[in-house]
Amino acid sequence: MEKLLPFVLSLLLATSFLSNASPNPYFRPSARNIIFTHHDRSESDPQQVHISLAGKDHMRVSWVTENKHVRSNVEYGKEPGKYNEMATGENTSYRYFFYSSGRIHHVKIGPLEPNTTYYYRCGGSGPEFSFRTPPDFFPIEFAVVGDLGQTEWTKSTLEYVGSRDYDVFLLPGDLSYADSQQPLWDSFGRLVEPYASQRPWMVTEGNHEIEIFPIIYPHGFKSYNARWLMPFEESGSTSNLYYSFEVAGAHIIMLGSYTDFDAKSDQYTWLDADLAKIDRKKTPWVIVLLHAPWYNTNTAHKGEGEEMRKAMEEILYKARVDVVFAGHVHAYERFTRIYNNKPDPCGPVYITIGDGGNREGLALLFENPASPLSLFREPSFGHGRFRILDNEHAHWSWQRNDDSDSFEADEVWLDSLSSSKACWKNFVEKEEDPSSSSSANDEL
Repeated sequence: MEKLLPFVLSLLLATSFLSNASPNPYFRPSARNIIFTHHDRSESDPQQVHISLAGKDHMRVSWVTENKHVRSNVEYGKEPGKYNEMATGENTSYRYFFYSSGRIHHVKIGPLEPNTTYYYRCGGSGPEFSFRTPPDFFPIEFAVVGDLGQTEWTKSTLEYVGSRDYDVFLLPGDLSYADSQQPLWDSFGRLVEPYASQRPWMVTEGNHEIEIFPIIYPHGFKSYNARWLMPFEESGSTSNLYYSFEVAGAHIIMLGSYTDFDAKSDQYTWLDADLAKIDRKKTPWVIVLLHAPWYNTNTAHKGEGEEMRKAMEEILYKARVDVVFAGHVHAYERFTRIYNNKPDPCGPVYITIGDGGNREGLALLFENPASPLSLFREPSFGHGRFRILDNEHAHWSWQRNDDSDSFEADEVWLDSLSSSKACWKNFVEKEEDPSSSSSANDEL
């Protein structure tokens, strides 16, 4: 009887959330083990290769070598084995207690042509890699995965993501789940390399990236900042923990849930200025990613994003942000358009997608009865696809992952708020001083 109790309990938990999930009950397969991906190249060969967008027409190539004397250069061209261009960058390394990292290289290459395949080699040796640049305008497709980790579930999620084409990978925090065990950062880099070397990976930090140790490492993010350099300087930010970038006709803002965000903070000041620069006629879609969700009906991590919501929700609302993606809660949940805890046709759609494959398991318990703000919720591993078709229309889908297939369990069509005359009219009417929002006036 005792052996049956865990199975019976899992069945009860699996049915407790189905009030506004998919019509057919789904029982999740059992948990999977952590994967440690070993290094099988020479000390001079690149490993953990990944790329990221780095300003207009440029890409940053990042990798690690065990040999600390390898040059930080990237040769690249449009044909296999033929490298017409070369760029030189920088390298760094770090220590964390008794761990010493390899040499971490970052090289910015470009200008590059849109929607074009490039072949490249890092440091003058090792295998050839290739990537395709995103298009310069719509359509464009984003793969969205949160709380990735490095378990067998992670491997499954990445295989499903890679089985269909996309342009940019977005990750709202919690990458490696190293949690101060530094070799797991190396293992994670090797695990994701087949995907992260082919498409730009744009990430922001989660709580598992903090890695604070009192007195010795009081500031945190030592490993994350060294390994996953994002285009913060290119976007006018002073911190790798928050930044923005534009691709095709979308402006993507990556916020930091674990650095200061109140009205007097550098992040708030930067965000306000960044939003004011957006020309919605040229850039009709605005998307935000952060880690701790502002809206959440799961019992896990309830209310942890509330202070940030109170500080920043209003400026996102005034800028008519279209979608806000979050992670942290190990489940999937999609809300209606919201502002200040109420449905609002001019607010963002909030989506929690912290279900990439983490080692901690799923957040199984949702509050009942379900909130009318929450339109779909399910604690299963999966990933999302956000395809922007044109200035006004986009399609979001959530793919549930299991052992045998990737199933589209939730989908919705979205209209951009930049195309809503009613939302901009209502905004101006509510403003005491309309001239204080340049982005609103630009729309009118």
